[in-house]
Amino acid sequence: MPTTEPLQPRELDVRPALRAGEEPFQAIMDAVGELVPGQSLRLIAPFRPVPLFSVMANRGFAASDRAVGNGDWEVTFSPVAAEQNDSEGLAIGSSPSAAFWGPPIEELDLRELEPPEPMVRILQALEALQPGDVLFALLAREPVFLFPELAKREHEWAGNFDEPGLTYRLLIRHGGGRAQG
Repeated sequence: MPTTEPLQPRELDVRPALRAGEEPFQAIMDAVGELVPGQSLRLIAPFRPVPLFSVMANRGFAASDRAVGNGDWEVTFSPVAAEQNDSEGLAIGSSPSAAFWGPPIEELDLRELEPPEPMVRILQALEALQPGDVLFALLAREPVFLFPELAKREHEWAGNFDEPGLTYRLLIRHGGGRAQG
């Protein structure tokens, strides 16, 4: 009976990029995009990259981290079983109950704006809404930095790209939470 070797995690050390003053986020996302199904990403960073945990959770990865000395951290992002959301065309992290939300009471077309303006406008609009209200937004890209902010404020969301993959469509249901300062 043949045995299958477990996939070796892909390793990415972002310390040199950070020392050079570069932003490593795109390199991390590129590495994630190159993973084969079931493969993990082992990230080495000069700090514990807490904001990345939510971004990766929204992409279907669980994080396990440990300090490795000299202030450096090793974080392994391992894929978790895909939810039904994939078959419905929703992004991982999307609320499966979105089909039962009421119609949006506010719609924003933010496709022409550069980051971080779409995120700022969405968060401002949510401040004016009541718990249970739904906002709909059109964006030029997936708002990966918005998702942790929505979670912190206890909002639910569902999002995906349109058929040609040019516009990200996002529904957000106000959950009643406010920003914690």
